[in-house]
Amino acid sequence: MKNFFKQYIPYYKNYILQFFYAFIGITMVALATAGTAYAIQPLLDDIFINKDEQMLYLMPIIVVILYAAKGFGGYIQTYFISYIGQDITRNVRDRLFSHVLKLDLDFFQKTHGGEIVSRIINDINRIQSAVSNYIAEFIRESLTIVALIGLVIYRSPELAFYGLVVLPLAVYPLSRLAKRMKKLSFKSQESNADITSSLTESVNNIEIIKANSSEKLESSKFINLNLKFFQYNMKAVKTNALTSPVMEVLGAVAFGAVILVGGSHVINGELTTGEFTSFLAALFMLYTPIKRISSLYNKMQDALAANERINLIFTKEPKIQDGEIEILDSVNEISFKNVSLKYDDLQALKNINLSAKKGEIVALVGDSGGGKSSLINLIVRFYEVNDGEILFDDTNIKNLNLKTLRDSISIVTQRVYIFNDSIAANVAYGFEIDEEKVINALKQAHAFEFVSKMKDGINTILDEFGTNLSGGQRQRIAIARALYKEPKVLILDEATSALDNKSEALISEVINEVSKERVTFIIAHRLSTIKNATKIAVFKSGEIVDIGTQEELLERSKEYQRLYNSANI
Repeated sequence: MKNFFKQYIPYYKNYILQFFYAFIGITMVALATAGTAYAIQPLLDDIFINKDEQMLYLMPIIVVILYAAKGFGGYIQTYFISYIGQDITRNVRDRLFSHVLKLDLDFFQKTHGGEIVSRIINDINRIQSAVSNYIAEFIRESLTIVALIGLVIYRSPELAFYGLVVLPLAVYPLSRLAKRMKKLSFKSQESNADITSSLTESVNNIEIIKANSSEKLESSKFINLNLKFFQYNMKAVKTNALTSPVMEVLGAVAFGAVILVGGSHVINGELTTGEFTSFLAALFMLYTPIKRISSLYNKMQDALAANERINLIFTKEPKIQDGEIEILDSVNEISFKNVSLKYDDLQALKNINLSAKKGEIVALVGDSGGGKSSLINLIVRFYEVNDGEILFDDTNIKNLNLKTLRDSISIVTQRVYIFNDSIAANVAYGFEIDEEKVINALKQAHAFEFVSKMKDGINTILDEFGTNLSGGQRQRIAIARALYKEPKVLILDEATSALDNKSEALISEVINEVSKERVTFIIAHRLSTIKNATKIAVFKSGEIVDIGTQEELLERSKEYQRLYNSANI
C-alpha cells in the first residue's frame, strides 16, 4: 500500500486547494460526531436529572448545529474528494492510453484487444475511489477515532482501557482477510478482462458467428466466463463481509467488560449516569469508524490489484527506438541488405537482398506465409530486423525519425480500416482536412462518383468499419487516404482485391501514374495487378528465390511459372 500512495502522491500537488476544502469538511464531520457523543452527558445529567431549564432550550440548538456542521462538512468533503479522484483517474487513463499507443505492434498482436480495453477502463475505475474517496474516508474516520478516543479517555481512563484493548487483537484476523481480498480482487479483475475480451471478439466477428449459426456456442462461452466472474466477486463479498462480525464479536467482549466495570462505578457513585452513558455512546460510535477503516483496508486491496495490472502495462517499453534523422525531401532508393527477421522462434525472412528506386514498381509474389507482408512490416518499422540492414538512400532505417518515416509511407492493405467519422476525415486521417485536396484524392481513387451521390457528400458519416459502404467502396476510400498523404513510398497489399475488373483497371492506371514520383511496392496474387511492375520478387519460405520482369521470370523461374499457372494469380 505504501508503494501505491508513493506512486500517486505526485498527482496530489495539483489539488492542494481542493484538499484544503475537503479537509475542512472532514474535520467538521469528525468533530461533530464526537460532539454528539459529548452532548449526551448534559442531556441526561443537566436536563433529565438536574431539571436545568436553560439547558433544555439550549440543547436543541446545539444538536441542530452539530448535525448541520456534520451534513455540510460531508457535502464539502464528498464534492472536492470526488473532483480529485475523477481528475486523477482521467489523467492516469490519458497517460496509459498514450503509453499503449507507443508500444510496438508485437504487443498488440500478443495481447487481446479486450484485455487492453479492460486495463484502460475497468482497472483504472477501480483505483478511482482509492486515490480519492478512500483517502478522505480514512482521514475522516481516523480523526473521528482520535476525537472519540480522546472523549473516552477524558470520561474514564480505566474504562477506556477495557473498551480499547480489543483494537490490537483485531489486527491479525483483519490482515489475513485483507491478503485474501487482494488475491480475490486480482482474480476478479482478470476474469472481468476475459469477459471484455469475449464481448469485443463477439461483436467484431458477428458476421462469422451468424454465418456459422454459432450464437449458442459464443453465448455458452460468455455464460461460463460471467459465472466465473460472479463466483470470484461473491468470494470477495464474503471475505469483506467477515470484517464486520469479527469487529462485532471483539467489540461485544469489550462492551461487556465496560458494562461490568462501569456499572459498578455508577452504583458506587464514582460516575454519573450521564457520564457513563456519554462514555458508552462514544465507545459505540468509536467501533463504527474502526469497522469502516477495516472495510476500507479490504477495499483498498481491490485497488492495489488493479494498480499492479496497470503498472504491468506501464513497465512495458517499445523495443523499436526512435532515430534522429528526419526524412524531409524525397526517398530515391530503399535497399535491403542480407535482411533476416524472426517472430520469436519463427523465421519469417532470411537473407533478403532487394532494392527499389524512385519511379519503380516492385511487385512481391508468392504463397501465403512466404514473407511478403513481413518485408512490408519492416519498411514501416513495425518490427526490427534481426540481421542485415535496411537503407533509405544511404541512411539506416534505425537512424530515421519514426514519425517522419511513417509520414513518408502510405499503406493500403486488403483489410480496410474505416473510422466512425466523415468521409473527409477518413481520407485526411492524421492530417488537417483540406476539402479540395480530399476531393482530388477521391477522384484519383475513382471514389468521388459514389461519394458525390451521398446525401452529405464528403461530410457523410461512415458507420463503424464502414458498414454503410460496399467492400469496393471501402477499398477506394483507403486508396484515396493513401494518395491524400502524398507519400514518398506507396505500399499496396492486395489493395485492389475487392474491386471489380473495371475499377481495378482504373486504379492500376492511377498506380502507374502516381508511382513515377515515389517508390512503390505491390503485394499481389492477381496477374493484372503486377503486369506493369518494373521487377517482380518471388518469395518462398521467407526467401527471395528470383527477381526479374514478368517475361524473364516466365522463361527461367519454375516457382513463378507455378504461381502464374495456379488459381492464386
